[in-house]
Amino acid sequence: MNSKQLNILNYKIIARLARDPLYRNSFFMAFTNIFNAGCGFLFWMTAARLYTVEEVGLATALISSLGLVILFSRLGFDFSIIRFFPTNDKARVFGTSLIITTIASLLVGAILILVVEFVLPSLAFLKEPGYALAFLLIVVVNSVAAITGNAFVADRKADHYLFQNVFMALRIPLLIPLAFLGTVGVFGSVGLSFLVASFFALIVLQRSVTAIRLGVSADFVKNSFKFSSWNYASNILSTAPTLILPLMILKMFGEAEAAKYYIAFAIGSLVLIIPQSLGTSLFVEGSHGGGLKKSVMKAGRASLILLVPSVLVIFLFGDRLLGLLGGEYVEAFDLLRVLALSSFLVVVYSLFIPIQNVRMKVDSVVKLNAARCVLLLGLSYIFMNKYGMLGVGYAWMITYIIIALGIIVIYHRFNSYEPNPI
Repeated sequence: MNSKQLNILNYKIIARLARDPLYRNSFFMAFTNIFNAGCGFLFWMTAARLYTVEEVGLATALISSLGLVILFSRLGFDFSIIRFFPTNDKARVFGTSLIITTIASLLVGAILILVVEFVLPSLAFLKEPGYALAFLLIVVVNSVAAITGNAFVADRKADHYLFQNVFMALRIPLLIPLAFLGTVGVFGSVGLSFLVASFFALIVLQRSVTAIRLGVSADFVKNSFKFSSWNYASNILSTAPTLILPLMILKMFGEAEAAKYYIAFAIGSLVLIIPQSLGTSLFVEGSHGGGLKKSVMKAGRASLILLVPSVLVIFLFGDRLLGLLGGEYVEAFDLLRVLALSSFLVVVYSLFIPIQNVRMKVDSVVKLNAARCVLLLGLSYIFMNKYGMLGVGYAWMITYIIIALGIIVIYHRFNSYEPNPI
């Protein structure tokens, strides 16, 4: 085969992969997540140079608190959009999800402000009217950006999702003029970037995905209630530990350690982009009726092929990446390496969850995530008392070893009843 024939063959392979919805959406979602992770690294590197480590630590606590508000206000509609968008009236699905989650985010945000001085005294300033109003406004724009992003993914418009996230990168240059505000400047830059991204997403959705009709469809809520509620519980159990851990470290070790942990986790999460992106695309394709078993095999192979070099880079150059933010952050290098190594175990988890969601076996996902939540938070608390923040890395590794073994047991138990489980 000469070079011309080889080039033609390569072009045909690339063209075929580009037409494959799984790979196309996985590519855009992975690229979006890589872009976000890169922007996140630049964001925190810039913040570390403009703000004190204590200000960065408090800012990570504010952002984690924001994440918890968004998490508890989704009510499962972020999953229901993906599952029901292909087969229902898109305008009704989106409008219902947008209104309910926005109202819920305001309520959850208000509750957090009322109790913050009791659970996180470091953030008690949120009770002041000006700070409270600013926090709630940021909660709303974050909620809108999140649900519009889900709509893009559900409609296989992952390229639009990428462009939405480009606007969120505005938080990096906004750090400079807002530096005089300290911790509030870091948080405010995030809020302003989400505001711009929300406006962009609503305009694009109106023009290219679905007409936006603000109203609540009782039929959609009723039909999706079981699926939404199970996924709501599952998502809380899945996501809450990663948002709670920075707050635990803040309370146990102070602002500086919280900042070091948060930065290490942000860099370590870079390698998790691969299995998570492929898992989400697997969910989308399964919801559109794609062959699940074939998609699982493709996603698994792609995950392992891409993870190996990514983890090697973290092991070889992770300390240099941390050093770019400041010498004190290099202290988190051991934690970063443990988190990166555990990513191979995360693949099993990230691919199993969408399989169960497509098969509407959400109860098993809830049980699995409940076990993960208890193990991760419980082991982290135990190991942090002995090893400091490195204990979180040990807890992360042990938790995913147990979860991977549990998934194997679940799969074989189901396989004993149904010969073709996926």
